Amino acid sequence: MARKSYQEKLAELREDILYMSEVVMERLRMGLDALEQKNEDLAREVIEGDGEINRMYLDLEQECIDLLALQQPVASDLRFIAASFKIITDLERIGDLAVNLGEYTLDATRDLFPDVDVQSMGEITLEMVEDAMNAYDTENTDRCRELADRDDDLDDLAERASEIVVRDLIERELEAADEVEQLLQDVSRLLLTVRDLERVGDHAVNIAARTLYMVENDDELIY
Repeated sequence: MARKSYQEKLAELREDILYMSEVVMERLRMGLDALEQKNEDLAREVIEGDGEINRMYLDLEQECIDLLALQQPVASDLRFIAASFKIITDLERIGDLAVNLGEYTLDATRDLFPDVDVQSMGEITLEMVEDAMNAYDTENTDRCRELADRDDDLDDLAERASEIVVRDLIERELEAADEVEQLLQDVSRLLLTVRDLERVGDHAVNIAARTLYMVENDDELIY
């Protein structure tokens, strides 16, 4: 295979991964909207769309394997393919977390903790994933390092959300067993939502870490 053709295939891989990221981010947005609006139809659309993301992942995985097999890549190309392989895994897992939001929507009947701003956390995670993919596209290592700092802020928000829930539980007075059971279900669902959004932020940092390694052969964010 001619070197030019090989480089074209590398560029095509990058474009395909960027397209996958757009689909994943749209599903995450839909999951957040479904949760906020209690929109069951939108929730089911997110859940049913998971198969499309899984197929994208498998196709891109094969692209990476084929590029490794076509010819022995130079070090920079090898890092690009390896980083891309890791990034599609993070994108697929973000898609799974979007599905979780859809499933939480189907189970939710009420909001008991208005002080926990799930939507703001969701916006932060969406921006982090978008910025991470932009850094991958443009090979912007400064943005990669900046994302790691922003993840600390997201972790703080998640911790404060958990504290709000615990404090509210302490202050509540419940008598009926069915009321206690319902409250525990609501608490569990909310804490899982917060945890999943925090994990989306972690995957965004993973993407940034692999991009930094790809561009500068620097593994400081991986470990």
